[in-house]
Amino acid sequence: MSDQKNEAQSLFLILSAIFIASLVACNLIFQTFFILDFHYTIIILSVGILPYPITFLVTDIISEIYGKEKANSLVLAGFFASIFIVFVLYVSNLVPAVSFSPVNDETFNQVFGLFGPAVFASMTSYLLAQFIDIKIFHLWKDFTKGKLLWLL
Repeated sequence: MSDQKNEAQSLFLILSAIFIASLVACNLIFQTFFILDFHYTIIILSVGILPYPITFLVTDIISEIYGKEKANSLVLAGFFASIFIVFVLYVSNLVPAVSFSPVNDETFNQVFGLFGPAVFASMTSYLLAQFIDIKIFHLWKDFTKGKLLWLL
């Protein structure tokens, strides 16, 4: 394998790891909220929104370098990673904590008990938004003949 091909594969793996980590982080931290105060307007947001834009940046980079099919594959991989995390948390919630555990069953359930339904709901939006983003990116790229991609 050539050095250039190894570098391209390494970059793809790094970008994929950032994408999936950002997506899973969004789903794990969504139950904590913060306030943005713009003097006369107060907005309350989930901290899950903080890593989410990174997923769009990464799919745009992957779309540009590796193409639409790789970006779409990564979106599906992120979906399956999130479903796997739901399964792990579900099983983890079934296992009782020992008495000396720093996190008891009630606290664990309070933090992760709604994880499954919330993630399934958000994953529907996620899939739609990511596939639309990739489609629009490539339509714009074709329309501008690869120029002005920064406008997206």
